[in-house]
Amino acid sequence: MQSETEKKEAAPAPLPEDKVVVTRHRTAIGGKEIRYTVTTGTLVLKEEAVKKGENEGAFDGEKPKATVFFVAYTKDGVDDVSRRPVTYSFNGGPGSSSVWLHLGVLGPKRVLMDDIGNPTPPPYRLVENEFSLLDQTDLVFIDPVSTGFSRPVPGEKAKEYHGFKKDIESVGDFIRLYTSRFARWTSPKFLIGESYGTTRAAGLSGYLQERHGMYLNGIMLVSSILDFQTARFGPGNDLPHILFLPTYAATAWYHKRLPEALQKKPLRAVLAEVEEFASGEYTLALMQGSGLSENKRRQVARKLAGYTGLTLEYVERTNLRIQILRFTKELLRDQGKTVGRLDSRFTGVDRDAAGETFEYDPSYATIQGPYTATFNQYVRQELKFESDLTYEVLAGLYNQWSYKEFENQYVNVAETLRKAISMNPYLKVFVGSGYYDFATPYFAAEYTFNHLGLDPGLEANLTKAYYEAGHMMYVHKPSLAQMKQDLARFIRGALPAGTPKQKPARGKRGR
Repeated sequence: MQSETEKKEAAPAPLPEDKVVVTRHRTAIGGKEIRYTVTTGTLVLKEEAVKKGENEGAFDGEKPKATVFFVAYTKDGVDDVSRRPVTYSFNGGPGSSSVWLHLGVLGPKRVLMDDIGNPTPPPYRLVENEFSLLDQTDLVFIDPVSTGFSRPVPGEKAKEYHGFKKDIESVGDFIRLYTSRFARWTSPKFLIGESYGTTRAAGLSGYLQERHGMYLNGIMLVSSILDFQTARFGPGNDLPHILFLPTYAATAWYHKRLPEALQKKPLRAVLAEVEEFASGEYTLALMQGSGLSENKRRQVARKLAGYTGLTLEYVERTNLRIQILRFTKELLRDQGKTVGRLDSRFTGVDRDAAGETFEYDPSYATIQGPYTATFNQYVRQELKFESDLTYEVLAGLYNQWSYKEFENQYVNVAETLRKAISMNPYLKVFVGSGYYDFATPYFAAEYTFNHLGLDPGLEANLTKAYYEAGHMMYVHKPSLAQMKQDLARFIRGALPAGTPKQKPARGKRGR
């Protein structure tokens, strides 16, 4: 006979279960009180299991694959939830949780920072977010598998989810599950993604339509990258050198490194001049390669030095091709400082001032601590969700990510988005870019959308906005205020006729 211990060891492991906590809150947005419900926890993502052997091919129930963590905000007192918009939100990485959009711009709480984006001294705290989008739409923040508290179930391999295709499928399947479980199939639906989250969002536009028949009203792309050729520096690819140049100029302007005549001009006037040079004379020069005459090379080098704030000698040594991480180290080298990659307004100091690249990104160092501490406290204290797991704010998946579907080519999901809009001509797209963003430069996003290939009749589906900040432009309070107005306006414009719409608040708009 088996002992009790042997019986326990032989028994199958218990199936994972959903773990959800519901809390109720209130806040004020635009001067109006909003009562809302927060649903926090994990849903078990399953796939239909298929029998093998005699009945091979027949379905045999559902097999748990992963537990996906989410935080959902729904406005109370809504008469008809089927007419209330719902927005699914995620960040990028790959390997990032959803904390940045959650506590930076969209949710009813935000991390307290100064108007520029500098944090307070630790310990950090949250404040009510008067710029939250909850007055316009319900919000569902999703942490992809291996980020946040999301994990594969025992027996499943985490690596399976660390790739382009499976990531889109798992996030898309979670969206379908939430939409079904919480009766949102006839609600107007939106996606918002940041950074690699825009790559995911574009992929989801096709996957949700074609796999689940889920047609979206709008997609909001924050710091967009759909075509990776625009941001991959390497021999033979001159495109990033052209598309990063306006951001080099914006950064040099911000740090007062441009020649006096340029420095006196407004930022947009400087960028207009640099954009024209980048897409014209500079592009033609790089295309000629070693066929460029010495006289013309010298002429282009002088202009390049003037627009970047670098010395003529340094520009010539780069063969007119300035790599991003070299620029972040070189611009303020004489001051012993580096500039940020995510947001080039921020500066840092390295041990080795003679190095080629910075030791750390000062703009990420500025936000990492505040967002990590405040979320870990908030989710347990106010949202009442308990877990001893590490909340993976930014898991180290960037160099592990699989793009096998794009073998021997650059990752490009722009075509997926174009097809989705063509199939669903009601699908609207918002593209928000920061002038000081080196991770996903604004001119690279413009290049991608200028080459999208949309039918001219659908070009009006695209909305673009620009901010005088970086990758996470919402850490800059004036940009946060503008962003709220831009996103609210976009959502209202993407809703079908007859949908109840929140009245717009007054605000300024800019490019």
